[in-house]
Amino acid sequence: MSYDTILVDVADGIATLTVNRPDKRNALNAAVRREIVQALDALRDDDAARVLVLTGAGDRAFVAGADIAEFEARTPVQQRESMEGGGVFEALAVFPRPTIAMIRGYALGGGCELALACDIRVAAPSARLGQPEIRLGLLPGGGGTQRLPRLVGYGQALRLILTGEPIDAAEALRIGLVDLLVEEAELEARTRALAAAMAAHSSLALRLAKEALRASQEMPLSAGLRYERELFITAFSSEDRAEGVRAFLEKRQPEFRGR
Repeated sequence: MSYDTILVDVADGIATLTVNRPDKRNALNAAVRREIVQALDALRDDDAARVLVLTGAGDRAFVAGADIAEFEARTPVQQRESMEGGGVFEALAVFPRPTIAMIRGYALGGGCELALACDIRVAAPSARLGQPEIRLGLLPGGGGTQRLPRLVGYGQALRLILTGEPIDAAEALRIGLVDLLVEEAELEARTRALAAAMAAHSSLALRLAKEALRASQEMPLSAGLRYERELFITAFSSEDRAEGVRAFLEKRQPEFRGR
């Protein structure tokens, strides 16, 4: 499938999805949101894509935010329709494969919310993250008010959302908004090494582990523990579990098939 605003590459078990509007600092417009959802749908069942890396083209921005020009002529009804079902943010959040945001430059507003919807965030020192919607008389609408406090705590989320002020990569690491901070020259190599470490494992086990971890954010502990046990039994009944145990006992690398 070809796209106008994004690039998709799959190699060595890793799918790299790049928002490709560097002249607009990779701002999210309707076409970008639509094409990301289409790409995620296409990658969902692609056995060659065991891990997804999301990034932006160029060195100025991951995704600088929404394309504000689209807001001016849009009615509240049209805006509601564009947000039904959660759109691109929910599609990314529920994507069954592990997802990594590789961030350099600006990740603001909807760009920060895209990063929040990923499982792991790796940033370079140039990264600037924040939710500046309050400056437009708005609030985050792509999950920022829900995912951000779960990552950084209620007080830090209030600070970022109510001031609208961005923070640098070091501060983002300190409060837990990003998980790894690496030098600019090492960003791609370190991110791909992390993705490769995941992609080497059973795609079925990766999916089930991610599902269990997501449940921990939404379920009471007792229910989450029961759900974890059921997912463990599902993995235990798989061909990959049998292969993994055999390979361990035979002192060789396993050959997982995702079954």
